[in-house]
Amino acid sequence: MPDTTIQDRAAGAIMGAFIGDALGLGPHWYYDLAELRRDYGEWINGYTDPRPGRYHAGLKAGQSSQAGYILKLTLSSLVACGQYDEADFCRRMDEELLPLLDGTPLNGPGGYTSQSIRDLWRLRVRQKLPWGQTGGHADTTEAIERTLALAVRYALDPARLAGTVTSNTILTQNDDTVVSMTVAFGAVLGLLVQGHPLDTRLSGRLMKLVHEGVLPFHAVTSDNLQPPRPGDPDPPRAGRFASPDALLTPSHMAAAAADPDIRIEPAWKVSIVYGMPCAIYHQLPAAYYLAARFHDDFESALLHAVNGGGQNQARAILTGALVGAQVGFSRIPQRFLDGLEESASLRTLAEELAARVEKS
Repeated sequence: MPDTTIQDRAAGAIMGAFIGDALGLGPHWYYDLAELRRDYGEWINGYTDPRPGRYHAGLKAGQSSQAGYILKLTLSSLVACGQYDEADFCRRMDEELLPLLDGTPLNGPGGYTSQSIRDLWRLRVRQKLPWGQTGGHADTTEAIERTLALAVRYALDPARLAGTVTSNTILTQNDDTVVSMTVAFGAVLGLLVQGHPLDTRLSGRLMKLVHEGVLPFHAVTSDNLQPPRPGDPDPPRAGRFASPDALLTPSHMAAAAADPDIRIEPAWKVSIVYGMPCAIYHQLPAAYYLAARFHDDFESALLHAVNGGGQNQARAILTGALVGAQVGFSRIPQRFLDGLEESASLRTLAEELAARVEKS
């Protein structure tokens, strides 16, 4: 990525996520691929209207789902405050999102409210619990879909990245495994914004940050995953995730994408290999694979993410952020920007955030 600047990569990550969200709006959650092809043809090539009677019905091609709505809310808070201000983020959620919900799935901005946000609504609105007691057990990527903005903002400060992503995630999802995988994605995205490639060496860079005490993961191995030496003490566990395994996945996926003996053809079938469901452990391997395989081809990465069916919207959001960070905003095809609703205002927010990346 020598021809891109850190600001270009930062804006690319944000806009890539918004584009992925909107691309998934129409064909979202088709688990029967024959039905998906019947409704949208053999290859989805851009933004589409949701079909009547399905998720997001009534919205139009290029609009955002609730994931995009919340990402914009998070981004607006970061830009307005200049940094992550949890009180401001929570206030915006209280005032701009929760009053629009009723606790049911087919409701709210974007026409659908995900599990973790429904759980939040019940705890915060119905039970009137304070923020900090509002996390649920959804095993999905919904926190990633908003905290990717934090990962971009603090791309040059991995410790603060991990801390803010953790803090924001547990507002809605408090399962340790989900939180650790969410933080790991943020750490990966941060390195891509810095300019590192998504390749077989990336996990080594992450593990170095673990051994330096920068990333809060417990690890007993030494460099290059070698065994500890006799007599080495058990590393401290307080305040650390149980294992660093979530940091190792990206390079394994990059190795699979580069290995000529491992072929997933066409690439959209990555959804079948790693699974179509919503759970984070299905979504991340597929997104990492597509982002490594199409590291310099934004269009192919996003379209293969969408055409794989299942929870293709989340897959496209994650893939869009990862590939957008690699190609930079300047190399996102114009047609995806032209067809995105509120493209100009979203771009302004993305660029304002990108301008702050090098600031503390």
